[in-house]
Amino acid sequence: MPHCIVEFSNTLRAHLEPNELMDKVTQGAAESGLFELKDIKTRAMGFDYFQSAGQSENANFIHVEIKLLAGRELSQRQHLSASVLDSLLKLNLNHISISVEINDLDTPCYAKKVID
Repeated sequence: MPHCIVEFSNTLRAHLEPNELMDKVTQGAAESGLFELKDIKTRAMGFDYFQSAGQSENANFIHVEIKLLAGRELSQRQHLSASVLDSLLKLNLNHISISVEINDLDTPCYAKKVID
């Protein structure tokens, strides 16, 4: 834990690769000090079709959803979102909206099994 899901506009691929986005998100989560690096899971999904009402046609987006097991303090969740956002800002992109949201999983209903 955590699960970091990165959504982005595919037009960003002209400026960077999805692995770079995932690296920045993972780095930000690690720098929060809340997790060991080995426990951070990150995946990315690009979108060809999107609208941002009121924004120019060339406006890109990055949205990160971070799923955590319930129980973190509000200050920890705020620190995590700020750390990931700060890491993404280091990409120095223009004409973009970057957002990070933190969601608690329903711990009693979460199931996981690692099979080697």
